[in-house]
Amino acid sequence: QVQLVESGGGLVQAGDSLRLSCEASGRTFSSYQMGWFRQAPGKEREFVGGITWSGGFTLYADSVKGRFTISRDNAKNTVYLQMNSLKPEDTAVYYCAARGSTYIRRSAADYAYWGQGTQVTVSS
Repeated sequence: QVQLVESGGGLVQAGDSLRLSCEASGRTFSSYQMGWFRQAPGKEREFVGGITWSGGFTLYADSVKGRFTISRDNAKNTVYLQMNSLKPEDTAVYYCAARGSTYIRRSAADYAYWGQGTQVTVSS
């Protein structure tokens, strides 16, 4: 069982940066693949990116590639989402999620554990 709590969201202007954090409880955090998703009003939840348990491999959606970076610190039970060059279309509630299997998956249905989400709003 893993419990996830996101933080770091807020209101920023286009071009600014934000770093989201997701802190996990549970002694087995280091064995989980972690994903970040987002959901804008009226839209489906979409994959932003993911990171393997070791941090050795990351995967990103095309819409954020080159602007967002995912990292993790297993000693702190925390995964991060560094977001640079933010755009108004990045406005959404951002969620972190965990899955216990081997690979990162792009589908939200493949993740068993979810945080409550943190709002990111980017003004133009």
